[in-house]
Amino acid sequence: MKIKLSAVAMLATIVSGSAQAAALTDAEATFLDQIVTASVVLEQRCGGYEVDGAGSVRLGARLLGSPDAAMAMIDAYAAAIKARDGESYDPGKFRPEVSEAASKTFRRVRTDLIRNPKRACADYGDASVDLGLLRRY
Repeated sequence: MKIKLSAVAMLATIVSGSAQAAALTDAEATFLDQIVTASVVLEQRCGGYEVDGAGSVRLGARLLGSPDAAMAMIDAYAAAIKARDGESYDPGKFRPEVSEAASKTFRRVRTDLIRNPKRACADYGDASVDLGLLRRY
């Protein structure tokens, strides 16, 4: 019985530790908001835009201090998408705080794009182009 209780206590400690996700820094939150916004523009099929991967990494490097930090945030966002969709993902790249913040931004931007697609596509799409996350084709 002591073994079962110890295992349960250890599991509870692990789960509560992972549930206390670290907060995003201001720079991480800014970059995440920007990459989520750009991805929603593409997801909603706003015409005339495509991903600018190199531009995204450059922006992230400016905000976060290095290309590796930018790629880590992009990977964390990709893991959050896969986790939400029920696909397999690298648990080492998943960050609960990224998933939570990305979901909020995604819902807000998508709602705007559904309510007024023409205006919102232009606003969000052009802003993402200006930041270097998207490019026009």
